[in-house]
Amino acid sequence: MPEAPEVEALALFLRKRLTGHEVTGVELVEGRALKTRARPLDELVGRTVTTITRHGKHIDVDLDGVHLGLGFGRAGWATWNSAPEADDDTAPVAAVIARIAYAHGILGITDAGEWLSVQLHVVDAADEVPSVAKLGPDAADPGYSRDMLAAALGHRRKQLKALLQEQETLAGIGNAYSDEILFAARLSPTAHAASLTDDDITRLWSALHDTLTSAVIARRGVPIADQKAAKVASMRVHGRTGEPCPDCDGLIEDIPGTKGGGQWCPSCQGPAA
Repeated sequence: MPEAPEVEALALFLRKRLTGHEVTGVELVEGRALKTRARPLDELVGRTVTTITRHGKHIDVDLDGVHLGLGFGRAGWATWNSAPEADDDTAPVAAVIARIAYAHGILGITDAGEWLSVQLHVVDAADEVPSVAKLGPDAADPGYSRDMLAAALGHRRKQLKALLQEQETLAGIGNAYSDEILFAARLSPTAHAASLTDDDITRLWSALHDTLTSAVIARRGVPIADQKAAKVASMRVHGRTGEPCPDCDGLIEDIPGTKGGGQWCPSCQGPAA
């Protein structure tokens, strides 16, 4: 799943290539992905890209007042094929859901999942997309403060890993970075927010800020076709079940109850709640 650092890198990539360029044609390959049936992708044709912004794990493309909302879901992503030469092209390795053509290239929207999770919306404003409208503060925003995190945690009886992935509370974090943040904070992913001390909250905020800031910086300039591999390679605990912990003599294990979907170091972060 692409998370804030990768989607931020994609937004930057698209900003450089699409701003000021006019859409010359569209093709919707998988009709189920378009959630605004009354507003087809054809509305984009002839319009010029003015701004591109990230909202959590979503991208909004403003085409002079008409917006294309891109939600990547579990396994969505994008490709760019320049025309007429393919000097920085990315060959699709997943099902192409839609194509948006410009005079200098084609933006492809893809989905590599077993079920379709990419969503496209044609709207008049970014927050008309329901999943964008309900987003909480952006987790990768440098201005996100410790006090804001403390207020979000409150006295909730919700496990930390689940809470970090709750987009209404904190936008942009998914399965992988929630593991990395909690490892850096030395907090159990199954601990409840209500159990945290002031020192725990401070460590969690520092880990959140440092982990996402470093990841955003590291993803800049990485070709969009290589973003997933770069993310996987950077993980210290996520996806590394059975490997030695990078910080102690313990082993990385699956988080109880996740069926292998999340990882932690019980020695560094334990015991589980």
